[in-house]
Parts: sequence; C-alpha cells; structure tokens
Amino acid sequence: MLKWDINIFGYFFAFGDGLDQFVSPVSRVGVKNTNPEITSRRPPEIAHEVAISGLRLFGRLPWRAQPYTCGKRTLFGCEFANPIGLAAGLDKDAIAVAGLARLGFGFVEVGTVTPRAQPGNPRPRLFRLPEHQALINRMGFNNQGVLAMVRRLDALRRRDRLAGTIIGANLGKNKDTPLAEAARDYTLCMEHLHPLVDYFTLNLSSPNTPGLRQLQHGDELSKLLYEVKEMQQRLGQGGAVTPLLLKVAPDLGDEDIERIAEQIVAHELDGLIATNTTLDRGIVAEHRLSDEAGGLSGAPLTSASRCIVQKFRRILPAELPIIGVGGISNVDEAQAMLNAGANLIQIYTSFIFKGPNLVRSLAQNIA
Repeated sequence: MLKWDINIFGYFFAFGDGLDQFVSPVSRVGVKNTNPEITSRRPPEIAHEVAISGLRLFGRLPWRAQPYTCGKRTLFGCEFANPIGLAAGLDKDAIAVAGLARLGFGFVEVGTVTPRAQPGNPRPRLFRLPEHQALINRMGFNNQGVLAMVRRLDALRRRDRLAGTIIGANLGKNKDTPLAEAARDYTLCMEHLHPLVDYFTLNLSSPNTPGLRQLQHGDELSKLLYEVKEMQQRLGQGGAVTPLLLKVAPDLGDEDIERIAEQIVAHELDGLIATNTTLDRGIVAEHRLSDEAGGLSGAPLTSASRCIVQKFRRILPAELPIIGVGGISNVDEAQAMLNAGANLIQIYTSFIFKGPNLVRSLAQNIA
C-alpha cells in the first residue's frame, strides 16, 4: 500500500484554519494530519491554489466518490445522497472536483465558467476576515474557459470517478461580452457542458463583473431567461433535459424578489439558489479590510441569506426547489435554512475555515 508523506494534505484547507479538521475523511487511507500549523498564514489565493492541487491529487486515488447517504432526496430529477453541497467558486475549472466529491458532499458545483478563458481581476483579490469567519473576494470569474472544463469532466466521467455525486456547473459571461449579448455566453456554456453535468446555474449575481447584476432585473432578465430556456429545451430533445437554476444576490428588495419570482415561474426554471455574496459591510464595518471591494461571504450573511430564502419560499410554488447558501457553519444554521424553505444547502466559507469534518457533521445531523 502506498505510504503518504502527507504534507500535501496539510495544505488542503490552507485558506483558513480548517486543516485540523481534515483527519476523518482521509484517515481511511492512512493519511494523518501531520502539521496543523500550516496555512492560515499563507496569502489566501496562494493557499487556494495549493489546496486545489492537493485535492486534485486526492481525486486521483483509485476509488469512486462515496457521499454520506443521510437525508436522501430527489429534486429536479436528480437523486441527492445528502442535502449538503459545495457552492461554486472553490473549484472554478473542475480541477479538483473528484477530490471534493470524496469528502462526502451530496453535490458539488464547479465554476463559475465562461466561454473563453479570462484572468479575472488584478491581485490581491481574496481577503480573510477570520474574526468574522468571513471572506471578501473580487475574483472576477477567473477561469480557463469552458473547453478546459469539458475536457476534465469528460475524462472523469469516462473513468467513473464522479458516480454518486451530483455535479452542477455555474455559468457566467465573459467580462468583455456586452450585457445585451450575455445570453450567448450562457447558452454556449450550456451547449458544451450539457452531457457532463447534472444541472446548470445561471450566475447573474456576482458583484465582481461590471453590470452583471443588472441581468437580474426587468427586460434584461426576461430576455436572457427566454434564450437559455430555449437552449435547454433544444439540448434536451430526444433525451434528458438538464435542470436550469438561477442564483440571486442577497442585496434584493421585496419588489426585486417578487419580479424575479415571477420570471422564474413564467420561464419554468427548475430551481433557485439563494444567495451569492453581499456588498453590504454593516456587520464588518469596523474591520480593517471592510473597504476592500468585492463580495462578502461567510457568517455575516447568515441572517440575510435565510431571509431571502424565506421570502422566495412564500412566493414560489411549493414544488420548486430552493438551494440555500450563505453563512451556514453549523447544524443549527443548516437546519434553520431548511426550515426557512430551502430543500438543499451549500457551504463555502465555513468549509474553508472549518474543514471537511463540517460536511460529515451537517450530513449526519440535519433532518
């Protein structure tokens, strides 16, 4: 049996302080947590890159993903082994998706991916606020482009490395694509990825691509949803239709929520993800990094995201699934999000700070 001098695993959750939580998921292959000191001292994006490299290696081990099978449910035609998912943004290019799937998630969302590769915003663009269990990012959809993602997912599917874990793709537009032509970017990504993923997410709510959030409103939203829905139906002719979800911002007023809900129903979307990062700095206003541009994620969003989910749940049809995301860091917060009307939940920032044992804790302890 291979012996692992496992410093590489010591970097997995270098973003924050979650390294000491990494023991359980990998102990089954003799991996030990040898150095809990590591990495919160590393610059966040460097730590991110090292973690992705380590997870990529982990994903090459010769066994299939085994998600925790607690709280199974079927939504928009997909069978989820458990209701705990990883939100988009961690694995933008599907480099580490097989490794992430091995950590027990019921589903993993990759991306945001755009048709063409783009570098994103200048560095530094990722900031830790550990006192608030929060991050600020202004990444700007940095990714290698949809064809690179297609190659990786195709190889993993052919080797059966993702069986048992639902894989979603979070789709965006290139920065230099005019808003009037944004639908073209989303439909192009759909066309390339539809045989390889279990659902699509339309990301119209990132605050880090200029003008993108305008697509959540009015005629812009209606036009875009018409075109992507048309593509969804065309791709599904003669086979399964890949579900189409919309991801919204937490910075929405009641009228915005009502109008978006109307469009979701009118265009027969398959689900909603609430929410993305926020521009509000109220809770972290005194922090030295609070003036950094970008979206805030983590614990400061707990109440706001849950409130948005509650409001959409009251308006949307009961059978339309909602994925709740934002500030979920323990069993009580996960259960509260489900009680607010979410059918599934996603984590991101808390996973960075707390590590993979959080996945097991949530999967095994929520109703």
